[in-house]
Amino acid sequence: MYLNVHSYYSLRYGMLSVEALVERARGLGLTAMALTDINTTMGMVEFVKECRRFGIKPIAGVEFRQGDRLLYVGLARNNAGFRELNEMLTRHNVDGTPFPETAPPFGQVFVVYPFGSRKPASLRENEFGGVRLSEVPRLLSSEWRSHEERLVLMQPVTFADETAWYVHKNLRAVDHNILLSRLEAHQHAAGDELMLPPDRLRAAFALYPRLLKTTAWLEQECGIDFDFSTIKNRKTFTGNIADDRALLRKLAFDGMRYRYGLNHAEIRRRIENELQIIDSLGFSAYFLIAWDVVRYSMSRGFYHVGRGSGANSVVAYCLRITDVDPIELDLYFERFLNPKRTSPPDFDIDYSWKERDEVIDYIFKRYGNKHTALLGTISTFRGKSIYRELGKVHGLPKAEIDELANDPNRYYSLNHITRHIHDIAQHILDFPNQRSIHAGGILIAEEPITNYVALDLPPKGFLTTQWDMYVSEDLGFEKLDILSQRGIGHIQEAASIVLENRGVRIDVHDVKTFKQDEKVKDLLRRAETNGCFYIESPAMRGLLRKLRCDNYLTLVAASSIIRPGVAKSGMMREYIHRFHSPNGFKYIHPVMEQQLKETFGVMVYQEDVLKVCHHFGGLDLADADVLRRIMSGKKKKKGEFEAIVGKFFDNCRQRGYPDDVVREVWRQIESFAGYSFSKAHSASYAVESFQSLYLKAHYPLEFQVAVINNFGGFYHTWVYFNEARRQGGQLHLPCVNHSQYLTSIRGNVIYTGFVHVAGLEEQLAHRIVEERRRYGQYRDLHDFIDRVKPGIEQLVLLIRAGALSFTTQPKPGLLWEAHLYRKKSQQSDPQTLLFREEARRYQLPALEQQPLDDAYDELELLGFPVSMNHFDMLQTAFRGEIHAHDMLRHVGHTVRMLGKLVTTKYVRTVKGEIMQFGTFVDHSGELFDTVHFPPSLKQYPFQGAGIYLMLGKVVEEFGHPTLEVEKMARMPMKPDPRA
Repeated sequence: MYLNVHSYYSLRYGMLSVEALVERARGLGLTAMALTDINTTMGMVEFVKECRRFGIKPIAGVEFRQGDRLLYVGLARNNAGFRELNEMLTRHNVDGTPFPETAPPFGQVFVVYPFGSRKPASLRENEFGGVRLSEVPRLLSSEWRSHEERLVLMQPVTFADETAWYVHKNLRAVDHNILLSRLEAHQHAAGDELMLPPDRLRAAFALYPRLLKTTAWLEQECGIDFDFSTIKNRKTFTGNIADDRALLRKLAFDGMRYRYGLNHAEIRRRIENELQIIDSLGFSAYFLIAWDVVRYSMSRGFYHVGRGSGANSVVAYCLRITDVDPIELDLYFERFLNPKRTSPPDFDIDYSWKERDEVIDYIFKRYGNKHTALLGTISTFRGKSIYRELGKVHGLPKAEIDELANDPNRYYSLNHITRHIHDIAQHILDFPNQRSIHAGGILIAEEPITNYVALDLPPKGFLTTQWDMYVSEDLGFEKLDILSQRGIGHIQEAASIVLENRGVRIDVHDVKTFKQDEKVKDLLRRAETNGCFYIESPAMRGLLRKLRCDNYLTLVAASSIIRPGVAKSGMMREYIHRFHSPNGFKYIHPVMEQQLKETFGVMVYQEDVLKVCHHFGGLDLADADVLRRIMSGKKKKKGEFEAIVGKFFDNCRQRGYPDDVVREVWRQIESFAGYSFSKAHSASYAVESFQSLYLKAHYPLEFQVAVINNFGGFYHTWVYFNEARRQGGQLHLPCVNHSQYLTSIRGNVIYTGFVHVAGLEEQLAHRIVEERRRYGQYRDLHDFIDRVKPGIEQLVLLIRAGALSFTTQPKPGLLWEAHLYRKKSQQSDPQTLLFREEARRYQLPALEQQPLDDAYDELELLGFPVSMNHFDMLQTAFRGEIHAHDMLRHVGHTVRMLGKLVTTKYVRTVKGEIMQFGTFVDHSGELFDTVHFPPSLKQYPFQGAGIYLMLGKVVEEFGHPTLEVEKMARMPMKPDPRA
C-alpha cells in the first residue's frame, strides 16, 4: 500500500529517518512497505534492518527524477532487481547522462509511472500507473477506468505533519539556493504526502477493487533481504582458500627471517597462533590483499606506514605491512583480531599525498571496478552550516548571517526571523546533507558492490559507495584504509634529496638503527623536532622536554598522552609527575596497579580503557570494546551505551568499591576514551617520528627542504625556511637560473622554489625551468624575455621577487628595461632569435634600490623576507633582554622578550574565560613558548602576525620554560619605502 516512501536519505527532501518511518508503519499496522528514495539507495541496508526488527516486509525501490520532475518509480522484485536499480543509478552517476524518459526493459523490476504520464496501451508487462489519494477524482473520467488492473495505489510519504512540510520547503529552497518566497510548487512535495491509516486509503479507493488487488499483488511479489552474518569481502586472493592459507604461511615465515632471523621459537609460536586465528575467521585473503598492495607500492619505490590496530599482528609485521614490532611492545594480536570480535578489523596504510592515488588506481585495476569501491561518507546539517543555509533562504543580510552562524546561541536576542530560523534548524539537525568520500576506506568485494548499493563517481575519479563505513560494517565488509599523509611525503623526499645532494642512500625502514642513534636521542631530549612528524607542535615539544624523552618506548607513550582527553582529565600532568617520581604516588585502587603498572596507573592507550573496564568494572571484553568504540565516536545502537554504563556502575557497587573511587575512575575513562590511541597506533606514529628525527639529525638541510616541499607541517612555511637558515643553510631568493618549481638544495645553498611566489603562474614557472634545462642558463634580462616570453605582469613579479638578480642590475633598472624591451621582443619569432643582434642598451639614470625595499617586496610576494632578518625591519634596535636559550637561567625573573609570532592556541578556563598559548621565534630563530592568562589577554590581546615585545615572568615545569606574559605590544616596522 505504501510503495513510494521517502526517508531523509532523499537529500534535502525527505523529512523522516528510516527508524521513524518504520516505527510509524508498525504503529499503523503495515505488513509491507517500500523505501523509494530519490536517485539513491543509500538507506536500504538500514531500512532492511529496521523492518526486520519490527516484522515488516521491506521492499527496495528508487524514485527516478530528472531535477524536480518525477519520471517513474522502480520496485525491485528481489535482490537481483535491486542490483538492476543500483546499476542504472551507477551508470547515470558515472556517465552523467540523463535518465531515460521511458524506463529500460528491466528483468526483475516493476516500474510505476505517475498517473496520466503514460497511455495504458504503452505499458510493458512489468509497468503500471500509480494513483495518489488526491488523484482519485480524475479516475472517473479517465481512460484508465477500463484498465484498472494496470493501476496501483501510490501514496507518497515525505513528512509527518504540516510543520514538517514547511521545514521540507525550507530544505528545497536550500537545495535550489533560492529564497523561500521564490520556491515554486513543482519544486517541493505536495502537502498531502503523509503516512495515513491504511483503512482511510482503502476507503478512498473502494470503487476500484482491482487497483487495490494489483497493489496487494505487487507488495507480495516484491521483497529484499541481506545476509548480515557473513563477510562480504573477496573470499580468496589466489582463487582457492587452501592456496591462500599456504601462501600466507610461506610469506609469514619468509618475513620472519627478514625481521627476526631463523632461530626464534617464541616468534614461530606467535605466528602459528595468529595464522590459526586468521584462517579460522576467513581473513587470509584480507591479509594477502594488504600484502599485495604493499608489495606493489614498494616495487614502485613508494614509502608507506602501516598503523592502527593492525600493527598488533606479527604476521602483518613479517609481511612488511607495518614497521612496528609487536613483540618489542608486548602488543596483543587479540586487540586486532580475536575469535569473539563481531566487527571486522581494518588495516590503515598511509602513503605520501603524491602517491596515494596511484596506489588506489592499482587496487581498482587489480581487483576490478565491479568489485572495488571507495567508501562514502555522509555529511550532516550541523553547527554553523545550518544557520548559513537557512539564513540565505530567509533573506537575511550577510552580516546578520555571520553573526548568527558565529554564535547561534544568540538567536533569541537578535530578532523574530533568527528565532524562527533557530526553530527550523532544530528539525534538521543531524539530517544527511551531502554525500562525500571517506578519508581512505576501500572495499574489495566477492560479489559486485551494486548488489548492495548504487555508486557515485566523485571528481577524484574512483567509484564510491553511497552509504558509509557503519553500513559497510553492518553488512560484513572489512575496509582497507589507504590514507594520504604529508609526513610520509617529506620522509621519502628527504631520502631522495640526500641521495641527490650527498650521494648517500638511506634505508628509511632501518628503524632499529634509528632508535639507537645518539644524535636522534639528543634531538628528542632537547625537543628539537621542528618538521618531524607528529612531534613538532608546541604542546608535543613541551611534553618531550618535560619527559626528557630519549627513547622509543617513552615516545610511544607520549604520542598517546598528548591527545586532548588525557590533558583535559589532568592525567597528562599526573603521568609526567609519576614518570619522574615512580615511588611518589599511590594507586587509586589495587586493580589499577595490577593492570596499569607500565603506565604508572594512568590510562594511556585504548587497551588500558579495555583493561580497566574489564578488570575493574567487571565488563566482559566484548562489552568493554563496544564501550571503547562508542566513546571513540563510532556509531551506537539506541540505548546500548546507557546499558553498558549502567552495568559498569552496578558491577562496581556489587564489588564494594567506594563511590568516590568509582566516580574518579569513570571520569578518567570518559574524558580519555574518546581521544586515545591504541598502543599499536601510537607505536606506528613513533616509528614515523624516528624516521623524521634520523633525517633531521644527520641531514638537517635536506630534511627541511623536503618538509618545505610537502606543505604539510604544523607551522607556516616561513618557519621551516627559518629552521633551514638556523641549521646553517644559505637561503637564496627564487632565481630563473637556479630555482626549480619547488625549493631545491645544492650543497648547503637553498634556492626558494617558484611555487612560493604569490601570483606567479604555475605554467610559466615550469616553462622557465624546462627552457633552462633544454637550452642552458639565461644570459641576461633580454635573453630571458626572448626565450620565455612572460606577460608583463608576470615579469614584474619575477623581478620584484629577486628572480633576475643574477644580472646584478638594480630592480628599478630591470623594471624600466623590461617595459621597454618586451614590446620589441613580442614582434620577434623563434627563428630570428638564432641570428639576433645584441640588444640595444638603454642609458638609464642612476636608480637606487635599498635593502628595505627588497625586504618589503619579499614580505609581500613570499610571505617572509629572505635577504634581511625580519627583526632588522623593526624601528627599534632592541632585541630583548634575554633570548630563548637563556630562559632556564632566568626562571622566576620578570624579563622583556622580543619574538615573532609563530602560532597561537586558545582554550577556555573552568570559568569559561579565554586564555591563549603562544609560540614565537626570537632574533636568532629559536622557538619559545608563552602563556597568556585571561586578565593579561583582555588588556593586551594578540593583534595578528608580527613581532611582539612581551613583559613577563619565566616559569618552568619539569625543565620546560615558558614566559607568563603580563604585558604585550606588537612592535612597529620601519615605514615601507615603496609607498
